[in-house]
Amino acid sequence: MFLSVQSWRGVRTVVVAASLLLAGPALAQQPTPSALKTAGEIVKVTGPLELFTPIVPGVVEQSRQFFVQQNPMITADINEVAAQVRKDYEARISEVTTKVIEIYASNLSEQELKDILAFYTSPAGKKFLVAQPKIVDESLKFAQEWANSLSDEVIGKMREALKSKGHKL
Repeated sequence: MFLSVQSWRGVRTVVVAASLLLAGPALAQQPTPSALKTAGEIVKVTGPLELFTPIVPGVVEQSRQFFVQQNPMITADINEVAAQVRKDYEARISEVTTKVIEIYASNLSEQELKDILAFYTSPAGKKFLVAQPKIVDESLKFAQEWANSLSDEVIGKMREALKSKGHKL
């Protein structure tokens, strides 16, 4: 039996309410100004906000393309408006910065934040930040190669099993 949209909303509401009750005081506490400051320093040192920098230009470009598809005859005006809108909205990325800092501070204690900041500002932490992109790239490359190899194995195994059942492949 399928649930209606309203039923799913009700189920979702119950699940969210139950998880909030079970989570207890941890979710009820607001981060201290000191925790927010430390989280901000972590965000600055580790650079996760660089991931969000393309959001505003990307959204503006998608919107520009939408309007060009609607009426290619006014492309020059659309481009002009898009350039202005991009400038107008560039500063809005600070909303993301603020929220990311709040997320860090809400999920980690003040002491944990201080310990994490101490690590990232230590020689080992600085080295890790420099090495991390290479580590991630190499790990992803290996995982892709491994997945391709696994895929070949799985296809071979399935082919053999299907042939043993009399299927010609």
